[in-house]
Amino acid sequence: MSNETRLIFPRLEGFYRSAAPLSRAALRLAFGLTIMTHGLPKLTGSAHGSMADPLAGSTNLIANVLHLPFAPQIAVLVALLETFGGLAVAAGLATRLFAPMFAVQMLFICLALGPTYPWIDRGFEYPLILGFIALLIAIEGGGALSVDRRVGREL
Repeated sequence: MSNETRLIFPRLEGFYRSAAPLSRAALRLAFGLTIMTHGLPKLTGSAHGSMADPLAGSTNLIANVLHLPFAPQIAVLVALLETFGGLAVAAGLATRLFAPMFAVQMLFICLALGPTYPWIDRGFEYPLILGFIALLIAIEGGGALSVDRRVGREL
């Protein structure tokens, strides 16, 4: 028995092989920039979606839903992580440091928003899928098209 993968369309093997690094980089870039767009408004005090004060919203969620101590300080750390960690993951810098942090953050968001799962009413489908994307990025690392690989220091 062979461990070889048999493709349904064998002629696409070259495309798959050459597109893999680019698709991983595109996923990492999209994920990192998406996360960054949630942190930047918290740091700048700008409105984000329906939230007039996203940092206050995060503080409220941490304090009153998750019941964690030091909610204002944790909210600032989350904002910093989302902003600078998101940019780092987008660039592929310290990817295996930041991506697991995002996976844990998404887990906590799912716990805070659960048990609802609908597309409306603050369901947790978005943090759930983002958490799994973060886990994939954490396991695979920055990839061939990353700052980590460029400097030869992938964790």
